[in-house]
Amino acid sequence: MLMRLIPVFKGFDFFPHDLNLPFMKVKGPALALSIIAMVVSIGLIGIKGLNYGVDFKGGSLIELKTKSGNADISALREKLNSIGVGSVQIQEFGSPDDVLVRLEEQPGGEAEQQAALKKVVDATSETYVERRVEVVGPAVSSELRMTSFIAVAAGILAIVAYVWFRFEWQFALGAVLALSHDVIVTVGIFALFQFEFDLSTVAALLTILGYSVNDTVVVSDRIRENLRKFKKMELNQLLNLSINETLSRTILTGMTALAVLISLYVFGGEVIRNFNLAMLLGVVIGTYSSIFIAAPLLGYLGVKRDWSDLAAKAVATSKTKAKA
Repeated sequence: MLMRLIPVFKGFDFFPHDLNLPFMKVKGPALALSIIAMVVSIGLIGIKGLNYGVDFKGGSLIELKTKSGNADISALREKLNSIGVGSVQIQEFGSPDDVLVRLEEQPGGEAEQQAALKKVVDATSETYVERRVEVVGPAVSSELRMTSFIAVAAGILAIVAYVWFRFEWQFALGAVLALSHDVIVTVGIFALFQFEFDLSTVAALLTILGYSVNDTVVVSDRIRENLRKFKKMELNQLLNLSINETLSRTILTGMTALAVLISLYVFGGEVIRNFNLAMLLGVVIGTYSSIFIAAPLLGYLGVKRDWSDLAAKAVATSKTKAKA
């Protein structure tokens, strides 16, 4: 009786089941646009360079806490810019009374770095208490840059090997182009707008690889199923059908991830902002590459058909006719 009184919500479809958007008709322009975006991004990285954080270019981090009340970041920035320690980055760190000061690496070596730290502490001692200091030397920062590059490259290669083992080399080639596109264009945007690039950004890039390959594998699985199901369907038509059949899942997954990331970006504070920004860009770009790069590339490369079922049926039919 109670169940009859509760209204039943059956849900609704965001995309019709018979949706048939012509993705394969724009595969050429989409791939060309992606290649252009990658080339431009590489050019931006080479010409403008990345705005490396302290992790990658060396320097010092100083965490300060106010003795009373909330931190006045604008007044603190004005004071520290006047004491001659070069570029200073200041951000709220966790709570309104806690700030993180980033000092660039000082010319002159360790002695000058320690002198700059002392200037900051002396200039802020009246209203702030020093909580911790971290120093990243040039050798460590250089090693971190190289290690981060190796980590991203190794991630791409491992994913490509997995896709190649699970599917065929054509799928693996589509995956490596899509993943490279996602990483390069995301880093290119960081170079264009000079967003800070640090270890949290590298962590986001590795996360993007996992997110993007998940979408790619889902689409590839559907393509493989349809290759077995529609053995005589023209390849471009089959690819278009497979993309449309997985489109609802791809878009809704991306929208769900974006809702969480936007909330974290707005309310999560400065500590994880670089990570969230890279993830936001990566989810949008990764969704695009899953639809417009990985699968459409198979339209150019072709893919091996599984004719085993048809062959078995033909043999069975011939045996039946022979007995008759």
